[in-house]
Amino acid sequence: MQAVMKVAPGVGNIELRDIPEPEAQAGQVKLKVQAAGICGTDIHIYLDEFRSKPPVVLGHEVAGEVVAVGEGVAGVDIGERVTTETYFSTCGECRYCRDGKTNLCLTRRSIGSAVNGGFTHYLVVPADNLHRLPESISFQEGALTEPLACVVHGVLLTAPTVRAGDVAVIAGPGAIGLLTLQVVKSAGARAIVLGTNADGPRLDLARQLGADHVVNVQADDPLPLVQDVTEQGMGADVVYECSGAGAAALQLLDLVRRRGRYVQIGLMGKPVSWDVDQLCYKELIATGSNASTPESWLRAVRLLDQGIVKTEPLITHAFPLTEWEDAFETFRQKSGIKTLLKPEA
Repeated sequence: MQAVMKVAPGVGNIELRDIPEPEAQAGQVKLKVQAAGICGTDIHIYLDEFRSKPPVVLGHEVAGEVVAVGEGVAGVDIGERVTTETYFSTCGECRYCRDGKTNLCLTRRSIGSAVNGGFTHYLVVPADNLHRLPESISFQEGALTEPLACVVHGVLLTAPTVRAGDVAVIAGPGAIGLLTLQVVKSAGARAIVLGTNADGPRLDLARQLGADHVVNVQADDPLPLVQDVTEQGMGADVVYECSGAGAAALQLLDLVRRRGRYVQIGLMGKPVSWDVDQLCYKELIATGSNASTPESWLRAVRLLDQGIVKTEPLITHAFPLTEWEDAFETFRQKSGIKTLLKPEA
C-alpha cells in the first residue's frame, strides 16, 4: 500500500512509498482510512521542528472503517465508522498516566510521529482508542475530531477554563482558531477573532461561525475594540494564541486584562520573543495546552453530534495520497483552511 512517510531526519525527507499492509495484533484494530487531516504538526515534522522517529507514516487526524480486529478485542464490529485517539502507547504507571493525563506521559508514542499514522490506506491502533462516529458525522468531518479534542482540552478542561460572560480574544483564524471560537461560544463567552491581510476569507467564516467581532490586525488596532467591549476597558478575560506566530503571542499580552488568562494552543516550532514581565505586571495566569485526553474526545464527539461545533465548513481541500506535495503546499500557503488526504480518492 502507498504511504506518505518521513524517511530520515532533517528538513524535508518525506516520500510516498509502498509498504506492507499492517495486521491487527492482540488488542488492536485495523482501520481502512477514509480521510486524514494535515495538521501543523505534520508541517513541523516536514521542517524537522517536531520530534519524529523515521521511517514513519505521517498523519494523526484520522477517520475510517473497522476492517479487522485482533485477538481479545470485544465490542468492536467490522464495518463500524470510527475515529481514533492518537496515543499508540503510554506507560500507564507514571503520575500523569495515573492521574488521567496520558497526554503528558514521558514515554508516550503517538501515531504519525513515533508509530505509523494515517497518511496511508490502512492503519492499526489500540482498540481502546476508538470513538464511534454517529451517522450525523461524515468521515471528512470526523477526521477533525482530533484537533477539536485538542481544543476542548485547552479551552474547557485545562484550568482556568473559559466562563459564561467572558470576553475572549482568539489570535489566528485557521482550523484551530475557528474550532476554538466555536468551543468558546458554546461556553457562553463573547469572542473576538484576530487575523491578518491573508486571512480575509477565514475572518468571514469566523463571522459565520459566531464571532462577535473580527479584526484584521494589519489594518486596524484591536485594542480600542477590546477596551470598548470589556468592563471599564480593562481588556479581555482570556486570550488564546492559535496561530503559532510570535507577534500574535506578544500582542495578546496587550489585550488581556490584569489577572486575566493567557492560553497557548498553537505551536511556534521555534523559540520566540515574549514579554514575560507582563506576567508579573498584570498577574496573569498563563498556560499551555498539550494535545488531548480521553475526556476531551468524548466531549468533542458530543459537540459534533449535537451540531454545536461544525467542522465541515473548515474543510476546503482534499487530495489523494499521490498529490501529498500539493496538499502540504496548500496548507503551508494558507490556501483555504483545512486540507485532507483521502487514500481512496
